[in-house]
Amino acid sequence: MISLDAGPFRFQLRAAAVVIDEGSVLLHRLEGDGFWALPGGRVEAGEDARSTVIREMREELSESVECGQLLYVVENFFSHAGRPNHEIGMYFAVRMHAASAVLADKSRTHWGTEDGRRLEFRWFPVARLATVELHPSFLRQSLPAPSPHCQHIVQQG
Repeated sequence: MISLDAGPFRFQLRAAAVVIDEGSVLLHRLEGDGFWALPGGRVEAGEDARSTVIREMREELSESVECGQLLYVVENFFSHAGRPNHEIGMYFAVRMHAASAVLADKSRTHWGTEDGRRLEFRWFPVARLATVELHPSFLRQSLPAPSPHCQHIVQQG
């Protein structure tokens, strides 16, 4: 995975899935975390970002997906566990297959794993994202009113 220490910063390249269906978006978090994020993960060296999204959805949720248009390129600066992070994120429109169990039942929590830790996946109404602790926070405003063009976002904090 592309994640390295650069002085005091942790630098990483992340690819994420924007899965929206019938007015709801799929979010995930590590069990016990207080915030939600879009599903995805760090890009492996030699792997393109679309392939990362497909791999991460398969590994974490056992789902096959179709990775589509690039929606956002995000320079994300934040602190995690007391350490400053500089993350480049590539966010793609993703479609789940019609036979998906996760897509079929939006009323319950779906569980996955990442490095032996439980991941909680849940659907949230896009219209109510303002009330969700979602990171990066620009998504609360951007997902309900998506642009037809790829956007470059710089997120501080």
